[in-house]
Amino acid sequence: MAGVPGVGSGNGLLEVRIAAPAADAPRIARLLVEERLAACTQVLPGMTSTFRWDGEVTTADEDLVLAKTHRSRFDAILERVGEVHPYETPEIIAVPIVEASAAYAAWLVAEVSQGGGS
Repeated sequence: MAGVPGVGSGNGLLEVRIAAPAADAPRIARLLVEERLAACTQVLPGMTSTFRWDGEVTTADEDLVLAKTHRSRFDAILERVGEVHPYETPEIIAVPIVEASAAYAAWLVAEVSQGGGS
């Protein structure tokens, strides 16, 4: 599908993954869509995270927010999630969407572009 906008590597589409306490994940997911930082989000419940924090190994029950967006909105997501997330250093990572249907990619870009992104 070479030449189809939004399809294939280099399309700028991202899946942003945010780990958050179960009480906060739905609010973060909704906020990202309401503010057009993401075209859509899913909340996957019931994740257990183990990590070292302040020199101690810690385990926390969390949910995973998956946000579909464009690279041009990532910095705004970092800033906004940082404002509302209860953690001092929340996990916010992006994974490129290497392939997508042309229709989905166009919809995604249109949704986040209406919010002031590129």
